Order: sequence, then C-alpha cells, then structure tokens
Amino acid sequence: MDALPKSRLLRFVERAMMLARRAVARFSTRYSRKRFTLRQHVVLLCLKVKKTTTYRDLVDELIEMPRIRDALDLDSIPAPSTLCKAFDRLQMAVWRVLLNVSLADLPLNGITGIDASGFERAHTSAHYTKRTNLTIQQLKTTLLVDTATNAVLDIHVTTTRKHDTQIAPQVVKRNAASISVLTGDKGYDDQKLRQLARNHDIRPLIKHREFTPLHKAWNARLDSGLYYRRNMNETVNATIKQKFGAFVRSRLWWKQFRELVIKCVVHNLELGLAISHEADECS
Repeated sequence: MDALPKSRLLRFVERAMMLARRAVARFSTRYSRKRFTLRQHVVLLCLKVKKTTTYRDLVDELIEMPRIRDALDLDSIPAPSTLCKAFDRLQMAVWRVLLNVSLADLPLNGITGIDASGFERAHTSAHYTKRTNLTIQQLKTTLLVDTATNAVLDIHVTTTRKHDTQIAPQVVKRNAASISVLTGDKGYDDQKLRQLARNHDIRPLIKHREFTPLHKAWNARLDSGLYYRRNMNETVNATIKQKFGAFVRSRLWWKQFRELVIKCVVHNLELGLAISHEADECS
C-alpha cells in the first residue's frame, strides 16, 4: 500500500522541528524533568500561532493527530498549562535566534524594505492601559523585510509612539550584514539614518519630505524600480495579520512582543515550505 501523502500541516511541523534542532538545545538544564523537550515546546507554540488557536484547543486537537505526534516524537500530550509555562520560560533571545535560523534556506537578495504597522491588544482595557503606564492600545510593530522572498529579517515592537527615525537605526545596526539596499517611505526621512546606512555600505532609498524644490528633485532621481519594492513590506504586514490575526492574545507586554516574533517565525517557515514545494515541482 502506498504511503499517505504528507499534509501541509505535517510538512510545517517537520520543518519547524528541523529549525528547532538547529537553534535550541534538547533541554534547558541537565536537571530538567525531560518529559518534553524544548524543541517540542517550540514547535507546538509555532503550531498554536499557525492555527490561531488556544492552548486548550491545540491540546485537544493533538489527541486526533497521530502523524503530528509521531513527527514530534510525543509519547504523551502536554497539558495546556505546560505549554503556557514553556511560552513564559522561552526568552525573547531564543525566538530571535529562531527567526534568524528560519532565514537560512531562503534565497535572500539584500534589497530590503522597512515599515511599521499596528497590532491590537485583544484584552486591553482603558483601566489596564492606565494602570501599566502604556500610552497606546496598539503595538507599533516595525518589520524589516527582504523583498525577494517577503521573509521577515527582523522585528521591533514598542508600546509607545516612538518615531520611525528612532527605531530604524537599531534595526539597521542589527542587520547590516544582510542589507545591501534599504528602502523606506517619508516617515524614515532622516539624514542621520541615511549616513548610518552608508557607513555600513548600505544604499539608502528613502524618500524626502518635500519642503523645497530640491527635495522634489531628489525624489525624482530615486531608482523607482528598487524603491517601490518597499511595497512588499505592506504585503507582508497584511499577510501576517490575515493569517495569524491582527491582534495579540497575551496580556503582558513582554509576552505580546514574543507572540509577534513567533508570528514572524511561522511566516518565514511557511515561505520556506512554499519555495521548497515549488522547487520539487520544477525538478
């Protein structure tokens, strides 16, 4: 009898496990209970985001997913509280490593776009916002996107109304080796940012705000073919919101930040699957 073809969900889990093996140790310490591995936790948390579900519903679905459990080497099914605690323990640095590793097999070209968007806090109330000294009820999320594949290279999240020109330098410095061209709209019009990019051998294609005829002339000389590839950033923002939700479920800001990074990891995983599937069809 022929083997059953692999579903997209199964291929996603297998790719996520491959990513986890590259980036995460099996256990956090040698004193761990060793009932579940960190890698299993990582994949299950990615699966939760992909399916836009809750911990309880994910655990319930795992009961009816024997092939998924086999791919994860799960001898037993974790309780919802186990996954919740794993999410709390896995620090942002781990998810950033996972985001970097998720880019390893993607054909990046270094032509990048930077742009910001907002994600809603699903549980935020006016009382909570005031009590925690948060200034806005949306998370300002800045993505650095490779325009060849629409992969997310980096993410910056803030709860304040920080200006784009204050955020962009941090993102550029962290990813200078992966950027050859940086495109941005007029919100990133800042000479210090342009100079920072040139200092890292990055070509800045950022539109000027048009206060004088000289600014209009500079904008007219921009390489429009490259500049308008920044629209891919808006496409990625819209795709992530449509697939994984335009909101975050977590109540605490540091958990909300992690949740958004996981959305980007899952987005890159799905891109890798789509590219490998196209390659298999062409061969």
